[in-house]
Amino acid sequence: SQSQRCLEAEAAPLCVCNVPAQNVLSLITTGFLGFLTSWPRFCLENTDPRTRGRGIQLLSQVLLQCYSLLKEKEVLHLVLFYESRLQDHHLVIPSVLQGLRALSMCEVLSPGLAVSVLKAIFQEVHVQSLMQLDRHTVYSIITNFMNTREEELKGLGADFTFGFIQVMDGEKDPRNLLVAFQIVRDLIAKDYALGPFVEELFEVTSCYFPVDFTPPPNDPHGIQREDLILSLRAILASTPQFAEFLLPLLIEKLDSELQSAKLDSLQTLTACCAIYGQKELQEFLPSLWSSLRREVFQTASEKIETECLAALRALSACLSRSVLSSDSEDLLESFLSSILQDCRHHLCEPDMKLVWPSAKLLQAAAGASLRTYHRITRSVLPLLLEQYTKHTQSSQRRTILEMLLGFLELQQKWEHVEEGEDGWSLGRHLFCSVVFSALTDPSVQLQLVGIKALTVLGSLQGWYLVSLEETEGGVTLLRDTAAGTSFEAAMEAAGSLAPTYPKVFSGRMVPRLEEELQSGRESFDSQRSFRQRCLQALAAVSTHTSIVRETVPVLLQHLQKVQKGNGSAADMVSACQSLHRVALQCQQDVEGCWYFHQTVVPCLLAMAVQAAMQESTQTLPGRTLLEEEVLAAMIPVISAATTHLSPELAAQSVSHVVPLFLDGEVSFLPQNSFPCSFQPFGAQRRLVALLMAFVCSLPRNVAIPQQEWLLRELLALSCSCNCPFTATTAAKCFAGLVNKHPAGQQLDEILQLAVNRMEPGLAEGPHRMQALTLLLWVRSTLDERETCLLLGLLSDMELGPAAADGFSLLMAESPDVLHKGCHADVRIMFRQRFFTDNVPKLVQGFHGAGPDVKANYLKALSHVLNHLPKPVLVTELPTLLSLLLEALSCSDRVVQLSTLSCLHPLLLEAPQIMSLHVDTLVTKFLNLTSSPTMAVRIAALRCAHALTNLPTTVLLPYKGRVIRALAKPLDDKKRLVRKEAVAARGEWFLLGSPGR
Repeated sequence: SQSQRCLEAEAAPLCVCNVPAQNVLSLITTGFLGFLTSWPRFCLENTDPRTRGRGIQLLSQVLLQCYSLLKEKEVLHLVLFYESRLQDHHLVIPSVLQGLRALSMCEVLSPGLAVSVLKAIFQEVHVQSLMQLDRHTVYSIITNFMNTREEELKGLGADFTFGFIQVMDGEKDPRNLLVAFQIVRDLIAKDYALGPFVEELFEVTSCYFPVDFTPPPNDPHGIQREDLILSLRAILASTPQFAEFLLPLLIEKLDSELQSAKLDSLQTLTACCAIYGQKELQEFLPSLWSSLRREVFQTASEKIETECLAALRALSACLSRSVLSSDSEDLLESFLSSILQDCRHHLCEPDMKLVWPSAKLLQAAAGASLRTYHRITRSVLPLLLEQYTKHTQSSQRRTILEMLLGFLELQQKWEHVEEGEDGWSLGRHLFCSVVFSALTDPSVQLQLVGIKALTVLGSLQGWYLVSLEETEGGVTLLRDTAAGTSFEAAMEAAGSLAPTYPKVFSGRMVPRLEEELQSGRESFDSQRSFRQRCLQALAAVSTHTSIVRETVPVLLQHLQKVQKGNGSAADMVSACQSLHRVALQCQQDVEGCWYFHQTVVPCLLAMAVQAAMQESTQTLPGRTLLEEEVLAAMIPVISAATTHLSPELAAQSVSHVVPLFLDGEVSFLPQNSFPCSFQPFGAQRRLVALLMAFVCSLPRNVAIPQQEWLLRELLALSCSCNCPFTATTAAKCFAGLVNKHPAGQQLDEILQLAVNRMEPGLAEGPHRMQALTLLLWVRSTLDERETCLLLGLLSDMELGPAAADGFSLLMAESPDVLHKGCHADVRIMFRQRFFTDNVPKLVQGFHGAGPDVKANYLKALSHVLNHLPKPVLVTELPTLLSLLLEALSCSDRVVQLSTLSCLHPLLLEAPQIMSLHVDTLVTKFLNLTSSPTMAVRIAALRCAHALTNLPTTVLLPYKGRVIRALAKPLDDKKRLVRKEAVAARGEWFLLGSPGR
């Protein structure tokens, strides 16, 4: 064969060495030893080292591809051969190492060969003189043997460690260092003998500390400085044997001026404390404390301060874990005494700069363990309580209370503290009085700290607010505080405390809020504002089922009162918003959720039915309830009350609600004596919005009675009603039911019926907009024909703009119908599929459309792209960017705003692509900063700001022009526009500055 002739052609001494390794593999048919006997000797015994190197290189390449096929005897002969070649010329060594790497992966390697190979490498190879790839090969050989021949290597004792130290010494390449660091970690973690070479091993690794490495631009290897830092830290913090060498090094680096060195040292110290004990730290504690204290007292860097506090906490925790013998010194006690001596006296100076650094140091030490917490709080808390009483200024008291709060929050780390052990035991009542005084202080800032302290106190049940008088006093003060400017914080605290003390809130806070809800105020505006706060407060405390049973009747009673008094829509919306908040808070509690549902939903339906009948009989009271604003506020209440029902309870409720709308069955409603019959799809059809809120929130497995009839009624209403609100809610309800309808013939018939109603309606007639609305809501369940119908409507002069806006609806999830929270079937990656299927058609339609309707295609495209996941959009950017830029010239403000919103993240994530169009982008953005629409001006300024992420060399020619143009928005009449202009212009001023 041709291959055999190649082997025998001694007249061409380099031909075998030039044969690819894959071709040589075809020659191995009778075993590797047989193959070697036919190998031309000139390749391996040639006097020219280059020729020998090429021969061994080919052999090594073959081994790398077929090492798993070798037999034990073959591996033995090959190892002996390669070991002898390690004494060859330095040009041959790289190929020899490649062969040994292949052999190190053989499973049939005889015992002792791994040790033999490593001894030969340690003795014969000067690793530091090799190229990076060859040094990496040596590390790979060592790694392979450590993974497969651990016991054999441990038999070498400390000689293996010493040999590796010689190999690693002087390594500089980060690719090799990552492998070498891993080997050192394995040496320590797997208990290899270090012998007398502990210090040498520490020196050969610690010379890289702190890591100073900046990856080159466009580095294909992707090695980051953080990778080297973490790998080296894992070594330094892996054994207490390094402590006597490492701790002086860390103290030295802490005293340096380099911030990165300080951060690395502090993080390494924190890591070391996890494995160190009292013995390792004893000698260095004074120096470590001095360095940490200095950094916290003097540093201007928040990062360094945070790491210092973490290191102090780790040191205290390490000393807390140490087991003391009878004759040993208690280092923790002496260490904490030093901290208290240096920090405690600063707490008496709440106006001085060192008060907070001292408090943070004390809190860090106290947070290390229960023992440190007891020791610190016994000394500090009585002092702080005394200082609070001593100082009368609100700012000073706020500082002291914040420090007390910091120590109190640490108590949450431990479930229970024996009375008398910590500093709170003697001052508990005094601290409660301090908190109560803060709640009544005129200073809002002090009130906020007091509210937070009361919240923490309440969460520590069983120890702090154990007294009924204290609890009731706290709730009373919290209620009174809620009437002031600290309302939001007070309500958040009330919501947190209510589940712990439900009886107190039900007895003290709810009755008072109910009473004040009925009271009047001097002016109408202040009365409305006060009522809104009372409603919000009632909702905020409804975080326990027993409280919900008290607050829900109050809220419903208020809503009924407003309806009877023909109150404003704003008052009704406020009551509905509070009910919605209560519904959300009840969803995770089965009992509370069912109580809310069976109490609130029938009541709201009854009020709405009564209002609708009064409207039919020309009775004025209650008409406000039927306004779109109020009905829209009732929808989320009913939806939230329904989504979390169990299927059994939901089925029980649906058996009443659906007959109400289909048959006018009102018997289950409270106060069901109505003046006339209920006609939900006739005179009272606006209430279909409430039906939508209920049936579209039901679990998928709940059967809806007479569903086909209901779907037909909804379909007819959505296509024929002249009221846009009613037609839209009917279409949404129809879409929600169809979404959950099981697939089959019935669903196909319903959809065909919908198509038969939509297509003629879209073609002509007075209800074209209603047909379009129905098409948009049910499009996800229809076929390609209806999608093409929607795309075709973009060229319609009457419906085109509405159809373009509809693309935003298609790409977004409806908050009240078609989303997962309502148990709807939302397909995975539906946005990506819609983009793939329809954007090419939009682009094609744009190019073929007339000038009067091109804006519709641009608007539809911008809506689609604006809802598309950004990674997908970046990949499609080159083909669509020209259209997006053209959309910026469109006069439609919606198109401009949507396109700017789409371009802004692209400027941040795809600067290279965007820089190709920088001239157009600069011009368009600057023009839009003068738009008459405020939202467009703000978006354009944000995009102008984001332009500074493009390469500096591309932007510098435009710097002066942009700075001059951005001077005009600085005088804009709107503050938000001026704010964006200042930020954008500042970045352009800094463009090209050193260090930017």
